[in-house]
Amino acid sequence: MQLFFQHIRLSLLLCSCFSIATLFAQRTVTELSTGWRFALGERAGAEATYYDDKAWQEVRVPHDYAILGPFSRDNDLQDVRNIQNGETQVNRKTGRTGGLPYYGKAWYRRSFTVKGKGRWFIYFDGAMSEATIFVNGTKVAFQPNGYAAFEIDVTPHVHQGKNILAVQLDAKAHSSRWYPGAGLFRKVELLHTASHYIPLWGTHAIPLLQGEQGIINLTTRICGGNQEVMLQSQLLDAQGHVVAQTINKLKEQDSSLCHQRIVIDKPQLWSPESPYLYRLVQQVIWRGKVVDKQVQSIGIRSVAFRPYEGFFLNGQRHSIQGVCLHHDYGMLGTAVNESALRYRLQLLKDMGCDAIRTSHNLPSSLLAQLCDELGFMLMIEPFDEWDTPKCENGFHRYFDKYADDLVRQMVRHFRNHPSVVLWGIGNEVPNQRDENGWKLVQHFQQICHEEDASRSVTVCMDQIPYVLKNGFEREIDIPGINYNTQNYPQAYAQWRQHIILGSETASTVSSRGVYKFPVQLREMAMYDDHQSSSYDVEYCSWSNTPDTDFALADDNPWYAGQFVWTGFDYLGEPTPYNNDSWPSHSSVFGIIDLANIPKDRYYLYRSKWNRQAHTLHVLPHWTWPGREGLITPVMVYTDYPEAELFVNGRSMGRQRKLSATEVATSLHDSLALLRRYRLIWDNVKYEPGQIQVVAYDSMGRATLNKTIKTAGAPHHLVVETINDTISQSDGSLAFLRVSVVDKEGQLCPDDNRLVSFSVSGVGRYVAAANGDPTDLHQYHLPQMPLFHGQLMAAVSALGRKGTIRFTAQADGIAPCTFTLITK
Repeated sequence: MQLFFQHIRLSLLLCSCFSIATLFAQRTVTELSTGWRFALGERAGAEATYYDDKAWQEVRVPHDYAILGPFSRDNDLQDVRNIQNGETQVNRKTGRTGGLPYYGKAWYRRSFTVKGKGRWFIYFDGAMSEATIFVNGTKVAFQPNGYAAFEIDVTPHVHQGKNILAVQLDAKAHSSRWYPGAGLFRKVELLHTASHYIPLWGTHAIPLLQGEQGIINLTTRICGGNQEVMLQSQLLDAQGHVVAQTINKLKEQDSSLCHQRIVIDKPQLWSPESPYLYRLVQQVIWRGKVVDKQVQSIGIRSVAFRPYEGFFLNGQRHSIQGVCLHHDYGMLGTAVNESALRYRLQLLKDMGCDAIRTSHNLPSSLLAQLCDELGFMLMIEPFDEWDTPKCENGFHRYFDKYADDLVRQMVRHFRNHPSVVLWGIGNEVPNQRDENGWKLVQHFQQICHEEDASRSVTVCMDQIPYVLKNGFEREIDIPGINYNTQNYPQAYAQWRQHIILGSETASTVSSRGVYKFPVQLREMAMYDDHQSSSYDVEYCSWSNTPDTDFALADDNPWYAGQFVWTGFDYLGEPTPYNNDSWPSHSSVFGIIDLANIPKDRYYLYRSKWNRQAHTLHVLPHWTWPGREGLITPVMVYTDYPEAELFVNGRSMGRQRKLSATEVATSLHDSLALLRRYRLIWDNVKYEPGQIQVVAYDSMGRATLNKTIKTAGAPHHLVVETINDTISQSDGSLAFLRVSVVDKEGQLCPDDNRLVSFSVSGVGRYVAAANGDPTDLHQYHLPQMPLFHGQLMAAVSALGRKGTIRFTAQADGIAPCTFTLITK
């Protein structure tokens, strides 16, 4: 009975506190997105409150000023020897960082209003780069790493009424190996709290599974003193119902930490297939009033890397199917945009991808939030360099002073996200060759474990012959290997962990719609047009085709899974055209091109990774004037084991996928491994007309079929989009794929004419791209040439309900108008 009345008293207190929260909660967060003035170059005295910035450009944050270009060979020329790529001499790199003018000094200024008592903070989710922050003329912070989030307590520097925030950026040339972006490219927020509050990243939530119970251990820091301070924590389900709650008083007079435990019976578990999220609502109560309230998403799941057995999620073996991503959005640059990021993640989701490596720096907060929601596992990294430079002006200049704090802040920032399953602490660092390199591995791993003992740590290694001798990997939880597939068996057998993560795999290169003959495996293949073959048979000197990594995953339980290089093409690193090969200025590693259009390789991964839907993809296209009678191999990417090819109604025979044993005995077939995962007709001769593929299931029954026809003369443009409605929110984007087709609607795969765009109604034109890694057209201008018959345009809503009319037109063919609805 006594326990019953204690429960009643606790419930009444919780209900009372919940009702008080609405009346007295003090925390407010204001995104500082508008009202900014921007200028390039030196601006003496621009930090001062009285400085006249009326002539500066008005911009909206997030903002990437360098993406406007123009592209130039002379932007950021770098003379570099890429040791990690096996280069033996210094080479001139053109387009290494995308050929965009990202470097130099720049300023941002705006006012903000302070009204009321309490504490005032300014939060930056990133500022590219070497940011110096001023409030009312006083320097209040310096952050050298452009990817790092940071918060400044500006309470001592503000006054009631109008205040001035000024940001000076000083990005150096030769500071990156790809396009880093430029400016306030992530969100900036003004935070107001009471004197008692939960600080930034002040809650550490550790979810555990014990039998049929979910347990969340909470450690929460409360600032402002602990006299009469209580902390109420509630866990709400997806419908908003309270499923567990607790309330505690800070017990020790000198402690600012509150330890709590929440128990849930039969919790819903988070996974990529079912990303169930709870909400943790925490309220700080001081002298009977709720003075601070914080809400965050929480997922309950278990993660384990087991020796000899691989990766396990919620007790089930799960081979990681991941991709590496840089942070740029192609035509949009690096300015964070939710609809753009969501669009990209949805493409990856349909491919069957379930994990992302944030290569090789700290991501935006938004990425982790969307990965929680959509169901992607995350491996997060803090920086690309340690103390030995990869770039003349890279992070190594600040390593000794800032590296430890950045690793610690990485963990604190992202440790409550269920999507995060692994911390990375280094990528292809030259220290792999040092006898004492393992000491830094041990050091950074210890920091991660101090801040979060619930997750493993990896380091991504490419100098495996050295590591096998010097023990660089000896202390790491999970050894990550970049490429080096020939060294996997020895590493697995020799290293104490007896588990391997493919931390960076494939580096297959291809250009959408481009096919090279004859079809053969080629390393570092280069052509006069600076493109790579979309037959997916070309790769870098250190890498391989996807089929090698598929086989590793299928044949070795100790292989935890992979992160493919890369999910999307990105600005910079135009390998294999990376040594003075202008106008090449973007990568061709991507499974999806720079315009967000899937390449053929997308469907190869989809056929292997997407277990929810069938795949049947045929390549190449079938419009080859001048190739009549010449061998034009046909490949099919499908999850079905067998298919039959017809050319103008004549059967070219059935093909079935080879077994591992058959591959091993096909010693004289260079494409044998590919035949394990692809269906290939090697000797098809081109003739105009059509090809048809019929897929058969394991029982020999015909299932799917697909037909590709020879295109006629270009006739008109068509526009396609995933959804013809978008949010009315200012900045919400829609992506429109524009294609040129013949009278019957067949894609004209080699039409590269210029297309112009116009937008009317409650929207505006933003940018367009075509996926051509050599194209120098500026993205923000309302015209773009097609690349192999296609391009992608982006339009934005203006904050009002209504319609947006998008028109695409080109000389010699009929135009097309598409209507979007904003809601």
